[in-house]
Amino acid sequence: MRRTVRALSTGMAPLGILIVLIGASLTVGADATYQTAKADANDLSFYQTPITNELYPLTSGQKVRNVILCIGDGMGLNQVTLASVKIAGPRGRLHIERFPVAGLVRTHSANSLVTDSAAAGTAMACGVKTNNGMIGVAPDGKEYGSILEAAQAKGMATGLVATSTITHATPASFGSHVRSRKSEPEIARQLIASRVDVLLGGGRKYFLPKSESASGRKDDIDVLAQARKAGYTVVRTASELRAAQEAPVLGLFQLDALTTAEPEPSLAFMTRRAIRLLKRVNLDSTAGRHGFFLMIEGSQIDWECHANNAAGSIRQTLLFDQAVEAAVDFARRDGRTLVLVTADHETGGMTLIGNGSEDKKDLELAVRWATKSHSGVPVGIWALGPGAERFAGVQDNTDIPKKIAQLLDLRPFPRPAK
Repeated sequence: MRRTVRALSTGMAPLGILIVLIGASLTVGADATYQTAKADANDLSFYQTPITNELYPLTSGQKVRNVILCIGDGMGLNQVTLASVKIAGPRGRLHIERFPVAGLVRTHSANSLVTDSAAAGTAMACGVKTNNGMIGVAPDGKEYGSILEAAQAKGMATGLVATSTITHATPASFGSHVRSRKSEPEIARQLIASRVDVLLGGGRKYFLPKSESASGRKDDIDVLAQARKAGYTVVRTASELRAAQEAPVLGLFQLDALTTAEPEPSLAFMTRRAIRLLKRVNLDSTAGRHGFFLMIEGSQIDWECHANNAAGSIRQTLLFDQAVEAAVDFARRDGRTLVLVTADHETGGMTLIGNGSEDKKDLELAVRWATKSHSGVPVGIWALGPGAERFAGVQDNTDIPKKIAQLLDLRPFPRPAK
């Protein structure tokens, strides 16, 4: 039996908008293992609507120095639209929607028309198609270097930020190579070995040896000790992250995924701190570093959509949009930073329809779900900064890192991993 929930909040949009959420189950499907956030999904008071709907200006005549790739896991076009209408009304826009260049991305994997996050992450990181579940390797097991690793080879600073475990499929695709996304203990080891300058997210249990009760490992490897030996400052709270002044920094704010609620650092705060730390690497380096590559993931849009929880999807999309705003603020000041926003896939088959009411006083939307898994529809891509125009139109997800590589002169790409 369907359940109808009225999604109203103190931050109500103009025109008396009413969003009706149909079939919004709060439980995750049997084929998923995700935990949705415990925070009040209807409290959107943290979000400030943009004061203008005007598009951000185009940037031209500059060479790309920095790239910030923002990935909303599971974030289809309807997820963006729903969050936008909920918080800003039909005439308002999120920061994502103010980007001057937009396009579409096809997302199929090597062995399925419906991708998972591992195959999609590999496509966006390495520029090659692989099978669902595989990270940083082709279907035959051959390892391919990621755009992050190519940036490192050029001397650029690098960072990964996520609201999932930092070893989850999407961030893992940029800094590790494993045949199974379930190999999070090995991914943790590889992320530290790869010397990513800034790592912020959850998943501390995968860095602890099995002798510790909270460990998620089956061996005695102490990855936190390895990180400290490699020079990482390890932080566990927002205040410790604020105090960290120099990379490399490893921030692990929960044993598992983040709660996306206080007292944790928000995704926007982690984004601002990551940018500051990476920029500092460029300023202080004596090794000829120039520019940075940063991947930001709003991981839990996907998890709320697996649960068919429209209110949770709205909240996570707005938290992600705040991080996008932080990236844009820096990019507009810097003038040589390309910001890209996209998704690995859409989750839930979210559809937005009228609710059939004869009452025309309120503008009404209803949310229906086709699945508790992923769908095969294209997702959006939005671009701002020098080189943004290259991301207009319809493209494959493997085209994204190839275009970034061209703009940063990271050739050849794709390339086998060393």
